[in-house]
Amino acid sequence: MMNESPPALIVFINELRKSIRALFITVMLVTVAVFFLTPQLLRVVQAHLAEKLYFFSVSGPFLAHVKLALFAALYGLMPWIMAVLLKSVGKPFKVTRRQLVLFTFFTCLLFYAGTIFCYQVTLPFGINFLLGFGSEELKPVISIGRFVNFVTIFILAFGIIFELPILMVFTAKVGLVTRSFFSRNRRYALLLIAIVAALLTPTPDIVNMMLMGGPLYLLYEVGIIILKIMKIP
Repeated sequence: MMNESPPALIVFINELRKSIRALFITVMLVTVAVFFLTPQLLRVVQAHLAEKLYFFSVSGPFLAHVKLALFAALYGLMPWIMAVLLKSVGKPFKVTRRQLVLFTFFTCLLFYAGTIFCYQVTLPFGINFLLGFGSEELKPVISIGRFVNFVTIFILAFGIIFELPILMVFTAKVGLVTRSFFSRNRRYALLLIAIVAALLTPTPDIVNMMLMGGPLYLLYEVGIIILKIMKIP
């Protein structure tokens, strides 16, 4: 009697376990190393904010610098993180080494494109719009901790959502869904995109949701176009 292949989820978890410990230790070590550079990083993060930052607890500045160091570590190690995740996900579907290299390359390319787009376009617009409600009677007093949370989550979220075309191509390539499935379900995709934008944006206002949801839907359409170009049914 032939042995049945283990479920895809088990294969994924077993493959991920091979690298997750080394990845976790490396992230922690890089975070500690980058911590000493966080004053310079904070100036970069604060470049689009004309206001001063304040703290309202003794540990506030320290925790904000730790979060910034962790963000920088994750940002710099993203190619390795993506390679580990894609290798683990691709293992149950027999994805070839060449395909994994291509997926990893374009995944990182889109991630960094998303973060740069956010930093250069979306973030300054969002900050200026939200602070535009200030007045002579209403002056902003911005916490360093909350500002670091806002910026880092916003940037990472944009990097993640820019992976949508890769996710679409990957799922179609391994046979989980078809191109026609994406084409038929545009309205449901639009609803899901609105929910994702609401969950990932650090503030609940409609403007930030639109700034994330708009590019995400465009990326959805780009994914369909890429599938057509690659002639994936």
